[in-house]
Amino acid sequence: MSIALQFAQITVLDPQEALAFYRDALGLQVVNDVESGGHHWITLGSPEATSGQIVLSDPHAGRSQADGDALEELVAKGAMSPIVFTSDDVDAAFERVRASGAEVLQEPIEQPWGPRDCAFRDPSGNMVRILQDTPQPQTV
Repeated sequence: MSIALQFAQITVLDPQEALAFYRDALGLQVVNDVESGGHHWITLGSPEATSGQIVLSDPHAGRSQADGDALEELVAKGAMSPIVFTSDDVDAAFERVRASGAEVLQEPIEQPWGPRDCAFRDPSGNMVRILQDTPQPQTV
């Protein structure tokens, strides 16, 4: 049996505004762009990956008015779970995203639990982390 991530949903206040961050700053490619019933979904993926795409959508897409309102409030507060990407060069990724004007939360540092990582906020306030795994010492 095999299992792989197909999509991860990221709720954003404005999918078109978020697109500039995820496409231009992070380098993801648009796979699908759908507008329906006043809502907008944009699917993006890494040019190197065959699975694990993200879908940007507004808070009310596919939800009741009350649920969408509550989710919109959480997104606006920056209270959603972080989105974590990996890179083979976290320092270069950091410079690219910083150059886009994104809000920097943390410059690249070595974390005590292993990876070197950095953090930003997307235009909606979601925390986006980029990490680079550090080689673990091999035991014999």
